[in-house]
Amino acid sequence: MTNRTAMRRPTAALVAAVVLALGACQGGEPAAAPATADANPWPRVDWPLAGDPALEQRISELMATMTVEEKVGQLVQGDIASLTPEDVRKYRLGSILAGGNSDPGGRYDASPAEWLALADAFHEASMDTSQGGKAIPVLFGIDAVHGQSNIVGATLFPHNIGLGATRNPELLRRIGEITALETRVTGMEWAFAPTVAVPQDDRWGRTYEGYSESPEIVARYASAMVEGLQGKVGTPAFLDGRHVIASVKHFVGDGGTADGKDQGDTRISEADLARIHGAGYPPAIAAGAQTVMASFNSVNGEKMHGNAPYLTDVLKGRMRFGGFVVGDWNGHGQVKGCTNSDCPATITAGLDMAMASDSWKGFYETALAAAKSGAISQERLDDAVRRILRVKFRLGLFEAGKPSSREIGGDFALLGSPEHRAVARQAVRESLVLLKNAGGVLPLAPGQRILVAGDGAHDVGKQAGGWTLNWQGTGTVRKDFPNADSIYEGIARQASAAGGEALLSEDGTYTDKPDVAVVVFGEDPYAEFQGDLQTLLYKPGDDTDLALIKRLKADGIPVVAVFLSGRPLWVNREINAADAFVAAWLPGSEGEGVADVLLRKADGSVQYDFSGKLSFSWPRTATQYVNNTGQEGYDPLFAFGFGLGYADDGELPALPEDPGPVGDAGARGVYFARGEAASGMALRLEGTGGQSVTVTQVPEALDGDLVRVTGVDHMAQEDARRLAWSGAGEAVVALQSHVSLDVQRESNGDVMLLTTLRVDAPPRGEAWLSVGCGPGCTGRVALGPTLAKLPAGEWTRVGVPLKCLAKAGADVGRLDRPWSIGTDGAMTLSVSRVALGALNEAQASVACPDA
Repeated sequence: MTNRTAMRRPTAALVAAVVLALGACQGGEPAAAPATADANPWPRVDWPLAGDPALEQRISELMATMTVEEKVGQLVQGDIASLTPEDVRKYRLGSILAGGNSDPGGRYDASPAEWLALADAFHEASMDTSQGGKAIPVLFGIDAVHGQSNIVGATLFPHNIGLGATRNPELLRRIGEITALETRVTGMEWAFAPTVAVPQDDRWGRTYEGYSESPEIVARYASAMVEGLQGKVGTPAFLDGRHVIASVKHFVGDGGTADGKDQGDTRISEADLARIHGAGYPPAIAAGAQTVMASFNSVNGEKMHGNAPYLTDVLKGRMRFGGFVVGDWNGHGQVKGCTNSDCPATITAGLDMAMASDSWKGFYETALAAAKSGAISQERLDDAVRRILRVKFRLGLFEAGKPSSREIGGDFALLGSPEHRAVARQAVRESLVLLKNAGGVLPLAPGQRILVAGDGAHDVGKQAGGWTLNWQGTGTVRKDFPNADSIYEGIARQASAAGGEALLSEDGTYTDKPDVAVVVFGEDPYAEFQGDLQTLLYKPGDDTDLALIKRLKADGIPVVAVFLSGRPLWVNREINAADAFVAAWLPGSEGEGVADVLLRKADGSVQYDFSGKLSFSWPRTATQYVNNTGQEGYDPLFAFGFGLGYADDGELPALPEDPGPVGDAGARGVYFARGEAASGMALRLEGTGGQSVTVTQVPEALDGDLVRVTGVDHMAQEDARRLAWSGAGEAVVALQSHVSLDVQRESNGDVMLLTTLRVDAPPRGEAWLSVGCGPGCTGRVALGPTLAKLPAGEWTRVGVPLKCLAKAGADVGRLDRPWSIGTDGAMTLSVSRVALGALNEAQASVACPDA
């Protein structure tokens, strides 16, 4: 367990010992810090780029001609869904990004050519001086976190948790090179990678973005990935037209938040913060990383986007980082005293470029006013602009021309090329971890009749996970992955070549009994806080996968379980039920890499042995959240570094099937499901006359049947509730929480409040959906127009962006009523689920208020 001594800031000795790196020396190398005491836990780093007086002279000459408006523009990054090339032309913005749900034309399956054309348009706008202003090329950044994963046809590598199991830094370097190539092909120059978090609580929804719970492994990988993306400093490849700039993230402490809550608070001593969560930054900086991304999280109560002692004193001073610091999606808006559109404090603290995704215009205007008033000093403004321009000059953007005219711009044959896919397939093979192999059932003879079952068998989107074509990785179909193989397809190809047969049956039914079954199952895609868990219990209340394995076993069929997940989970029952159990993580586009290891060659010899080793400890119980290698009392089920090979004894004694005292094991952000309010909430009926009732059983009604609730079937018997308003007066049906809910982080972006409902009788009066926290704290949007357009009798997911409800007046930091539907007329709806979800999960959306 880490030392949780609360320290709001680095020690006074540290602050006194480092340089306030608000500027670089003339040569572009940060000024050396004076000698300090050995007690300082933050290491010194040798920035690898020598001073370049000619470069600094170019920057100085350009800055001497820039207006304050142009300088402030360089500090601002907006999202392509919220701005146009004309905005870049007018405001001279320094950067744009494509967020997880932002695509050309708003379509997640936009073609590579459309992406490139969009990149050209923004670049040309930034270089257009016809309306005045300097020609300064815009930087285009994207979340290329496991390949250029936003683009149809790109190579999709295993997520970082799988790469951590390979223990192969050179493979990471090659993956970085390929990611850079495929990113450049589509017009971008900046990858928001690598993530060097060191996750300590596996409930965290971003666990799979970390290579390991071990800071040593993360440190080994950081420099390899940076050099892969950017090229090696001192070689002609460094930042050439086949490489991109990297963004090492998220500085600092993102993997150590209390209770595994994304964007939460990391309560930790300074020494442990540096030793554990800071481990990846020194090697990444020493490799010449050009940008570092500030983290959403707080450290001992202070948000990192406003934390000058760490952003400026430690990162730029002690570690002599010579690139620029970029923010995360509106992360500056979480700084005390700030909003998304007004936060000069973040620049003063050391942020050089704000990711003001959908708030860029307001942020620009307030930053400009702060620069003119002196609230942002001229020294700080010039330092930030110089750092940004220095990176652009190093990258050669001023001479590069538009993206389509560059060295590999538009060479779409590189996307998902056979050579690139071969590397991804190697990564899949090396990432697989064998946990059980009873009776030596593996490797399988390919000439058999092999049943491939489970909902992950033929679902590339599921095996790729989050950050795939969209933020959450949800809603994709097979045709979205033209350069990919599902796990079933990989097994089928090899079985057919050996004279065998692979049969796809997701539910496990068959006509002719198979010789063996491979059941592929696991977590559905998620990203960031959408994946935060209450416990490590796999799919609480849903035993579908376990029942499938048991049914096949009962038929006398050997079963190989292939588990897809973004973290270790408590799956003792599934491990017990299967003959062999493989942790496959989130392998990406190359499903045949799984077949390479599971199947023998036709002559009976082994194709590839299992070589993957756990980079995260496997939990003994569903409540063993924080149990990492090296900690006191370390006692996992499978230890860090565990992983069987074919020569090892694969027998495993029966595991305990009691998960421990899980309590409320439901997923975070689910408020109503299977006919019940979530733990800590109650379903209430209320009338304007003061009458109210808490629903503890159905049927239930207010006096006079003003509104009545009964049970109704959706996916199972009475797993939904039918809500019928009589029209005799105004009434609401609401979920009341016993404690206040803070969904500020969820309201920062496109997270939706999703209601799965069926219109049984449309409203005959005004209808609305609201959230709130008492008088003066209600956000309400009109629901009637949306309901009127829905087909009667069909189940639909209706979404309202949380930011719209905040805009309408709700204090999303303290909601005690996270959902309410009301009407002043007659209406009948059936509701089966209320939960937070991604933009693309909504089948119908409610219009945001104008006010």
